Amino acid sequence: MTELTHDELTNTDMLDGDPSIGELELEDRASLRRVAGLSTELADVTEVEYRQLRLERVVLVGVWTEGTPAQSEASLAELARLAETAGSEVLEGLVQRRMRPDPATYIGSGKVRELRDIVVATGADTVICDGELSPSQLRQLEEKVKVKVIDRTALILDIFAQHARSKEGKAQVELAQLQYLIPRLRGWGAALSRQGSGGNGGVGLRGPGETKLETDRRRINKRVSKLRREIAAMDTIRETKRGRRVANEVPSVAIVGYTNAGKSSLLNALTGAGVLVEDALFATLDPTTRRAATADGRTYTLTDTVGFVRHLPHQLVDAFRSTLEEAANADLLVHVVDGSDPAPEDQVNAVREVLNEITRRRTDPLPPELLVINKADAADELALARLRHVMPGSIQISARTGTGVRELVETITDRLPRPEVVVEVVIPYARGELVSKTHADGEILEEEHLPDGTRLRARVRPELAAALQQFVTDGSRA
Repeated sequence: MTELTHDELTNTDMLDGDPSIGELELEDRASLRRVAGLSTELADVTEVEYRQLRLERVVLVGVWTEGTPAQSEASLAELARLAETAGSEVLEGLVQRRMRPDPATYIGSGKVRELRDIVVATGADTVICDGELSPSQLRQLEEKVKVKVIDRTALILDIFAQHARSKEGKAQVELAQLQYLIPRLRGWGAALSRQGSGGNGGVGLRGPGETKLETDRRRINKRVSKLRREIAAMDTIRETKRGRRVANEVPSVAIVGYTNAGKSSLLNALTGAGVLVEDALFATLDPTTRRAATADGRTYTLTDTVGFVRHLPHQLVDAFRSTLEEAANADLLVHVVDGSDPAPEDQVNAVREVLNEITRRRTDPLPPELLVINKADAADELALARLRHVMPGSIQISARTGTGVRELVETITDRLPRPEVVVEVVIPYARGELVSKTHADGEILEEEHLPDGTRLRARVRPELAAALQQFVTDGSRA
């Protein structure tokens, strides 16, 4: 098998004794924590350029439209973790039971007054809504509570912007942010509607020209087009690398799952990759690929992908589509589930929903899925027994302690695609390169050293079987 190059496998391990890439990233991230109360941001945030997220002391608001009360509380608890990951302090949370969100202010007028009282009492400077607000909802709610209001989508985009490291990741996040921003330009301040055209605009507003809104929209659309071209060029590079692995017949395994389920920890446990591990949502945004080998010598790649979450913003799914399609193109999906989570089935459904959205335009089905229940050391036995019942065929492990990892490796080995042609050959000692290639690219079933050469009984791919044809013993090829 042709050796994979440094360019094909990203983020190679560092030298022994040096800090791992993950340790360095964790140290760098910790050094950039926000300090509450030190902001000197302008008080006037009507201009789009100054609408940077200022998450310091926040109040959470949710609307419960379907599901059980426990699911509604779990959704708000997840929003609190997202807010903390973004660097804010959560002060209070409100949930309102409604058939549907209020079209004007997301929550009813009574809840708006109650929310305003809580904001004043707690000294909060930001309200985060557990849903995606329309531009009019955002504007009206902000006018009534007198503090900055953002929604779940803006919060997730802010976390992605903080955690993106690679050039591609930063471009994808910026594209998603601009796609989110465009329809919300109109609602953000009267300054955006200033124009100098028309005869009835008043003193200083007569003459030709375009509105501030049109100028901003034109600039943003121009930037979006440029980002799409840059990401498309990066996609070409990614496809080239993946094409080399396919040409070399290297099977691929993609690790997918809910955010903070332990995907990066599992990659480290399987390969010693040393990638960033942090108990935070969306700690990993840039996919990392490592090479591994089965016990019988077959080489395959393991790719750690970005985590999913309930109601993942469609702007992010669109921007990260090329990255997420790495999972759809794999030979096997290792779907990691947090066994200590109160509702692991909801996590599984959320991940599958995003994967189905990614592959909706494709004709090929999703790869086979292997469910891996991680954090078994942190879950109680009753919960694990229930998961064994509702998720038959799953494997329970702890990437932190190593429990069950050996069984997982054996299962991955069994699930990987195998060479389909069985040959029995006697290769002369002068053709040792064919013996090496058979070991690297095939699966050795029997090996024996004879006076005439090396006798191999192996399972190989058709291309290698053709190269070995002249050494096949009579009647041995299956």
